[in-house]
Amino acid sequence: MRIVLVRLSALGDIVHTWPLAEALAGAGPGHHITWVVEESLKTLVEGHPAVDTVLTVATRRWRRRPLSADTRSRLSILRSRFHELQPDLAIDPQGVLKSALVTRLTGAPGRVGLSRPWRREVLAGSAYTSTVAGSLDNRHVVATNLELVRAVGGTPPDPIPSPDGSWLLQKLAERTPIVDPEPGYVVLLPGAGRTEKILPAEDLATVARWTVEKDLRAVVLWGPGEEDRARAVVEAAGAGVELAPPTDMEDLVVTLGHARAVVGGDTGPIHLAASLSVPTMAVFTTTDWRRNGPLGPTVAVVSGAQVGNGGPTGSSRALRPGPVTAAEIVDGLRRLLPSDAL
Repeated sequence: MRIVLVRLSALGDIVHTWPLAEALAGAGPGHHITWVVEESLKTLVEGHPAVDTVLTVATRRWRRRPLSADTRSRLSILRSRFHELQPDLAIDPQGVLKSALVTRLTGAPGRVGLSRPWRREVLAGSAYTSTVAGSLDNRHVVATNLELVRAVGGTPPDPIPSPDGSWLLQKLAERTPIVDPEPGYVVLLPGAGRTEKILPAEDLATVARWTVEKDLRAVVLWGPGEEDRARAVVEAAGAGVELAPPTDMEDLVVTLGHARAVVGGDTGPIHLAASLSVPTMAVFTTTDWRRNGPLGPTVAVVSGAQVGNGGPTGSSRALRPGPVTAAEIVDGLRRLLPSDAL
């Protein structure tokens, strides 16, 4: 069966979709998986052991210039690739309008998405020929994603597996790290996809100072648009705290993979770090960690957000936001790090 998996973005959501790709590939002999992803995130999909083909889109650029010659040309190429592929089934775990439009564009006779309320946007359902209910037993988005394996007659694994990014480290094993791995360092992440998820610079600076006191390096890692926040953490922390150089996606993987630990809010790199089996300290102040928390063998979560016991939802927002103190983060990191690292 030729299957198109439409999970365009974002970083953490792609990590949380890896187990679905593996489940689809393993659900029957001869399944061919094509993953459609934003071109800036291609590194996180290309080379995955369950993925045979990768197609890229640039939806943000296309939305800005919908009638441009470049947009029309790229869409025409994408349609041609789908026509050549002749998919039997398209699966959309993202559940938003842009992913649903790509799902319809595949031309697959079967187009499957999540039913409400697990699906984020109502209108996305117009692109599907059928829907699948998400998980009732487990709130985590990985469990809900895995319910989509039922579209090919598969059964979701129990217990749900943690996303495994070891294949990425193997793929990038020859890449030179932009941060010297020796002596050991702790990565601090000052950014987030939404403003309300950003941790206070002074709190991260407190964590950085504690790290340096324990004879570990503190490295502040930043992405596009985050340099000013990263510099604010470094300046507030004082001597011994390093500002990482600019990173691309491959640099991000390698830098996280060599870290002794990673500390950050609900942001894509925190989920990536967890998948790389790096000790990961996640801080949740506005979102439900039970639904969107990082999964991995060495993960700790501290949350100040109030979460309810309501039914399933396509939203990650908590009932009420709540702060987390720097002391709580330090205490969590202390318990997370192996004793020989302190």
